[in-house]
Amino acid sequence: MKRDFLSLLDCSRDELQAILDLAAELKAALKAGREQPLLRGKAMAMIFEKPSLRTHVTFELGMFQLGGYPIYLTPNDIQLGHRETVADAARNLERFVDLIMARTFAHETLEELARCAQKPVINGLSDLLHPCQVLADCFTLFERGVNLRSMRVAFIGDGNNMAHSWMNAAARFGFELVIACPSGYQPSPLIFDRAHAAGGRITITGDVMEAAQGVDVLYTDTWASMGQEAEADERRAAFLGYQINGDVLRRASADAVVMHCLPAHRGEEITDEVMDGPQSIVFDQAENRLHAQKAVMVWLMRQVA
Repeated sequence: MKRDFLSLLDCSRDELQAILDLAAELKAALKAGREQPLLRGKAMAMIFEKPSLRTHVTFELGMFQLGGYPIYLTPNDIQLGHRETVADAARNLERFVDLIMARTFAHETLEELARCAQKPVINGLSDLLHPCQVLADCFTLFERGVNLRSMRVAFIGDGNNMAHSWMNAAARFGFELVIACPSGYQPSPLIFDRAHAAGGRITITGDVMEAAQGVDVLYTDTWASMGQEAEADERRAAFLGYQINGDVLRRASADAVVMHCLPAHRGEEITDEVMDGPQSIVFDQAENRLHAQKAVMVWLMRQVA
């Protein structure tokens, strides 16, 4: 049966745990130099409406390491919804490839791709959700021995696609999540309500120090994401004080870790002292995009088989 990966809520807790376990196996095999031809003969279309470093490199390299063939499609190549409809593009791609990964602006584009294509669709990022990043983040914590069900996470910054996917992760794994953001920049009430209804223990506050108190994980993202460049000055003013720095880190538990999905605007949402400090696992997260996404691709193809 065809499955898609548009949101962490598309999978049960057990399915997400199975993907994390598979990511650990694939990472160990790669580190040991063992070949992983689990998708030999398969092809994946990679649709990009936004520029990318980590998503592009890790999906393309991951498919190559699995023995498959990645096809990179730039905005000029495909022009979803302009050169032809999203539905028509989906119906073409399903005849050529086995998987579709898309990094889009509108989440509705991904939903239409998934609705119209008979092949699995992966959300490489949308303005609403970024499930692959948070899956890699959870894998990074999981491999460090953190109990995903009992941890406490503070997300400090914009109530954006990252905050939304962390809310979905809280709903699935059952951990406690506190989001600290300024007024007017809170997460979507709809996403909050769905995550809360699914069991998420989520609190939203405007107080950074309150959010950071005793947590196991401190997480942040840029104040202005792609597509919000015109709001950069306004957002910079609104988010002053919503920074992970030494004072905030000292509010967390003594062995807390600091995470950032990258790219980072050093000196804004995070200081050099913290990002380059001993409690930062930022670049471990980036590396684990590769392993977590390989696991998603393999897991999806096993559902089709």
